[in-house]
Amino acid sequence: MDDLQTPHAALLAALRAGLPADAVLTDPDVTASYAHDMASFCTAGTPAAVVLPRTVEQVQHVMRTATEHRVPVVPQGARTGLSGGANASEGCVVLSLVKMDRILEIDPVDRVAVVEPGVVNAVLSRAVAEHGLYYPPDPSSWESCTIGGNIGTASGGLCCVKYGVTAEYVLGLDVVL
Repeated sequence: MDDLQTPHAALLAALRAGLPADAVLTDPDVTASYAHDMASFCTAGTPAAVVLPRTVEQVQHVMRTATEHRVPVVPQGARTGLSGGANASEGCVVLSLVKMDRILEIDPVDRVAVVEPGVVNAVLSRAVAEHGLYYPPDPSSWESCTIGGNIGTASGGLCCVKYGVTAEYVLGLDVVL
């Protein structure tokens, strides 16, 4: 069954109207791989689509479209979590933020980094180290987990005992509702 014959045809057409062609995934084998995080023992539904936006405007389009079609949205980072928090609900839109992976600014004087949610923890850690700074949150998946996912799951790692969890390093968020 192609996308035009699915119960989600109108949703998919609306998503595609505001996103690049490669940003909307509907192949069942591909979308199944986005259905759950590393906690595969938790239940997960089948997403109607997986979207991979690269800009805030594209995220806004996804959220407006999902709201208009009354479809739930499940945001995801790298899906390395062990909580099931990134698991798809039946018929949802999975909003994968891994393509929003830019470090926008590192200010060594104020000790502030501005990053997109798909920045990998290890990439940020190495980037700030070049400025003589240290980013302590170190979840066990720090080489592949994303900052947005770390924020969403309150991750910390072993260093959190001494330095605190991710939330203690977040000064502000730009959020699309």
